[in-house]
Amino acid sequence: MKTFMARKEDVRRKWYIIDADNKVLGRLATKVADTLRGKKKPDFTPHVDTGDFVIVVNAEKIRLTGNKAASKVYQSHSGYPGGFKEEKYSHMLAKHPERIIEYAVKGMIPKTKLGDKIIKKLKVYKGPEHPHKVQNPEVLK
Repeated sequence: MKTFMARKEDVRRKWYIIDADNKVLGRLATKVADTLRGKKKPDFTPHVDTGDFVIVVNAEKIRLTGNKAASKVYQSHSGYPGGFKEEKYSHMLAKHPERIIEYAVKGMIPKTKLGDKIIKKLKVYKGPEHPHKVQNPEVLK
């Protein structure tokens, strides 16, 4: 008996849409990451990108549980002396709400070349409109 390994030429990709309205950030991000990676598919292969495209709309209506909305801070460092930056969740939500979901999902994707390809299939939009109507996205449950 041989183990089935998916090939990138044989992968059929679908488009899914998720409404982030009143959804908890972490739970939404795990569902999106699993769909992008293809973990729910029967032909999942760890070293092949078998996942689907995901569109997330209404990113500004995402919510956090507990006291995280007041205490969560996004940190980055440029690598140069004095290059440390911090941005509060409330400021990020007001200015760039789509980045909140992108950062949460990116943390759940492998930090490899494959992960770089996978994360490009995520499309996040601030409001309810998106330019991917031609792809006929299905609603992800």
